[in-house]
Amino acid sequence: MTFPHFNRRLHLYLGLALLPWFFMYGVSSIPFAHNQYFQARDAARNLPNSTVRLERALDLPIPEKDEELRAFGAALLRDAGVDGRSFGVYRPNASRLHVYAFTFWDATEVIYRADQRKLTVEDRRFRWDHFLTGMHARGGFEQDGFLQDSWSVVVDIVSVGMMVWIASGLYMWWGLRGHRGWGWLAILAGAASFAGFTLGL
Repeated sequence: MTFPHFNRRLHLYLGLALLPWFFMYGVSSIPFAHNQYFQARDAARNLPNSTVRLERALDLPIPEKDEELRAFGAALLRDAGVDGRSFGVYRPNASRLHVYAFTFWDATEVIYRADQRKLTVEDRRFRWDHFLTGMHARGGFEQDGFLQDSWSVVVDIVSVGMMVWIASGLYMWWGLRGHRGWGWLAILAGAASFAGFTLGL
């Protein structure tokens, strides 16, 4: 088997293997780009984005150091009975802490107001646009658990696979001498539009 033959097979089967990921990233870009439409559509149905599951008194000092917030957030999740998920911690001010626990299918927000000594647990309503954008944006190795790390590893592999797929396509294009001119035109048009938006926005 010659290298050009191997490259064509690599491009073909790599494209098929990456097909679900191309589809997911392509479709999930739509709600990112048209977020206002989905928000207005949801508001027109007069449905709440979240419902309060629990509200109770709690009196704990919020850690001052940022590196201690994640452990504190995990403790709040355990106390609220929503641990075992991926989560993020956000502190908008010194007296308030938000812990956002999520899967692809559901999400729960734990809000601790230290100045009011109150803990609130809110469950988010499932929305397809949130599901898609959650898949698009999810990655990183800050979460605990085998599946969480496995997803991030696969995303890394997919990213490398996309670059190999592009490189194999460029190699095939360069081998077609009669189409090099049209190829250069396509590459330059894409590069020019990308550079224009990058510099202008």
